Amino acid sequence: MAALRAYPDLKDATNLKSWLFTIAHRKAIDCHRRRKRIDIPTAELPETGEGAEPGLVDQGLWIRVRALPPKQRSAVVLRYVEDLPYQTIGTVIGCSEAAARQNVRVGLARLREDIRQ
Repeated sequence: MAALRAYPDLKDATNLKSWLFTIAHRKAIDCHRRRKRIDIPTAELPETGEGAEPGLVDQGLWIRVRALPPKQRSAVVLRYVEDLPYQTIGTVIGCSEAAARQNVRVGLARLREDIRQ
């Protein structure tokens, strides 16, 4: 439907297949992100923390994430848990988009190094 609505504004139809795939790809990403924001009612809340199933929560990883410096920890969590764009991360932690990218990069590098040891 989005492609049909956008078709009258299409300026060049030489690569129509790619144009359609781009729209479909973006719609799929939007659907995935929307599903993450929708609350799903359940009869019981899942266990978290020490009582959780071993495969659901990686306590060792979260201990390492908590050990990161505050800006790196916030940037990594906002990017990979909340799936926020770098511009929003920068606004939240009080820095530029480039600095947010750098905080995520350095935070991930530290986590990888800790895991290798």
